Amino acid sequence: MVDLYYIEDDSNIASVVKEYLERRNFRVTIFITLAEAKQALKNHVPTLVLLDWNMPDGHGDSLCQWIRSYWKELPIIFLTVRGDSMDIVSGFRNGADDYVVKPFSLEVLYSRVLALLRRTGNAAEEYLSCDGIVIDQNRHTVSCRSEEIALSAAEYQLLLYLMQNKGKTVTREKILEQVWDANGNYVNNNTLTVTMKRLRDKLYQPECLKTVRSVGYRMEDII
Repeated sequence: MVDLYYIEDDSNIASVVKEYLERRNFRVTIFITLAEAKQALKNHVPTLVLLDWNMPDGHGDSLCQWIRSYWKELPIIFLTVRGDSMDIVSGFRNGADDYVVKPFSLEVLYSRVLALLRRTGNAAEEYLSCDGIVIDQNRHTVSCRSEEIALSAAEYQLLLYLMQNKGKTVTREKILEQVWDANGNYVNNNTLTVTMKRLRDKLYQPECLKTVRSVGYRMEDII
């Protein structure tokens, strides 16, 4: 199923598009402000973003630019009214992959979405995110607050394992087994404690990284 975020403040257009795409095996989540969409993106990366240009709290290119600071390959299609060529230019300058001019037919929108997905694949699978922390598994990079963070190999593997199990409490024993013992490196509990402290420091003490006393750790989205 294609997971699509649709940022659109016109409820009539949004509901028609949502109904049409959901009949074609899409899961569509609608956001009526840029701020709502940004908060949702911090917690979950969809397969594709449909982004209207004129929103109550700003222009779509600002969100597009913000998205690109985290997810360079996430497919984005701009929706803009006919004749607004400057919108289109600005959208592409800030990272949009395609645009559709309003008013549009549902068939045209659907075909453009499919064409873009054929070119890009499911780029969302390459990203793991939690409350503004993003791992790009393809590039093996980590960013926090739009800043790329340099991590050691052990710190990266620790964060990756926790993100892969987001929402679950992972025991210290399991972490040691998966992060270190899997590579043939036996370490003790103190190594995990020290690595976790360094990771938290580099990520500015994130609230989403929880210690479960006497058990282990858990990554969870902050609502």
